[in-house]
Amino acid sequence: MSSMLSTKATCNSHGQDSSYFLGWQEYEKNPYDEVRNPNGIIQMGLAENQLSFDLLESWLENNPDAASFKQDGDSIFRELALFQDYHGLPAFKNALVDFMSEIRGNKVRFNPDNLVLTAGATSANETLMFCLAEPGDAFLLPTPYYPGFDRDLKWRTGVEIVPIHCTSSNDFRITESALEQAYKQAHKLNLKVKGVLVTNPSNPLGTTLSLNELNLLVNFIEAKEIHLISDEIYSGTTFTSPSFISITEVLLDRNLMNSDVWDRVHIVYSLSKDLGLPGFRVGAIYSNDDMVVAAATKMSSFGLVSSQTQYLLSAMLSDKEFTQNYIYENQKRLKKRHEMLVSGLQKAGISCLESNASLFCWVDMRHLLSSKSFDAEMELWKKIVYKVGLNISPGSSCHCVEPGWFRVCFANMSEDTLGVAMKRIKSFVDSTTTLTDHHHTSRRKSLTKWVFRLSSKGHEAKDR
Repeated sequence: MSSMLSTKATCNSHGQDSSYFLGWQEYEKNPYDEVRNPNGIIQMGLAENQLSFDLLESWLENNPDAASFKQDGDSIFRELALFQDYHGLPAFKNALVDFMSEIRGNKVRFNPDNLVLTAGATSANETLMFCLAEPGDAFLLPTPYYPGFDRDLKWRTGVEIVPIHCTSSNDFRITESALEQAYKQAHKLNLKVKGVLVTNPSNPLGTTLSLNELNLLVNFIEAKEIHLISDEIYSGTTFTSPSFISITEVLLDRNLMNSDVWDRVHIVYSLSKDLGLPGFRVGAIYSNDDMVVAAATKMSSFGLVSSQTQYLLSAMLSDKEFTQNYIYENQKRLKKRHEMLVSGLQKAGISCLESNASLFCWVDMRHLLSSKSFDAEMELWKKIVYKVGLNISPGSSCHCVEPGWFRVCFANMSEDTLGVAMKRIKSFVDSTTTLTDHHHTSRRKSLTKWVFRLSSKGHEAKDR
């Protein structure tokens, strides 16, 4: 029967069989609930921001007109119900570019005419692939990268991903040699490289790209005459120093406004993470290339943002007092929650990559592996999902080259639930080390030394 269907429908290049998605399925079969299912699986594989809903809800209460589609007391329901222009509501585009500037400390301004609205960042990234590359062309992505990119960038477009291999030896930073190596690898595979895509702040690392890395990327795309997509979906979640630097800031500082490079750098943004509204499906492409904007705008008719959503959010984002307070308060809450996760893991003898942004941590569990292999990583991951009852994402699902790293989310649950998760992981590690101690008494000493070494290494990083 499958021969009656298209190859798109029957192929498995969607990436849905990745352990990243499989963990979600296990969670859905047995979700944790404090009262109804206290032994269920706690979802720590979902990068959702649920920490500031009360701020959004109180704004809605104080602004009933926006939520009931009224303007100055009069209903505009009919206009909104009929509006379907794929250029988007001008008021919303203006409010969104202002919000994007505000997140970046107003160091850069954005022109609403260069903005294309899409149904989330998923749609924005895929649309850019259609605009910039042919099927069989390649984009270079630093590893580890967001598992959903295998679906978003490749599945329907036929574009290939070639990894830029980053490692823990320099905290997974992008280097010139790694970029060159990936470029050579693509040519070995007879793939034409059309660009580089980075997430800044990084998903899954939770770190912002340094000025040095951003300059490296600009030099690289200038030399190779290719595109750069900067996915800045987590830009408003930077909760501690160093601060977030947008690629636009770098281009302005280098006076590249009237150059070819200016037209070959494109930004993806969304309100899913910063405002915690993934269900509203609001994404955007920002490009200085008029042809990309024109083509992406036409393509956006396949994934429009509803006019009701645009109207409501244009009112919310135009309220400057609200947006300033929201950005500040949300970052404060993320910082506190991040500290809870890091200290909880530390008590279990587990360390994280030092991070300053996003809704998750990149967690180092290499010392818990039975061997230095991806098989051992999967074995540990299955224990954590089924025995410990935590769904976390293994590094292999993010194409990490070193086994033993995991992405652990902290903003999609209550403080109490996070506390339960930390208790579970600690008792798991304690029981594992006790078993090992039975056979090998020096294990605990070496683990303590290892944790101490890592924590002192962390202090060095802070001082730099």
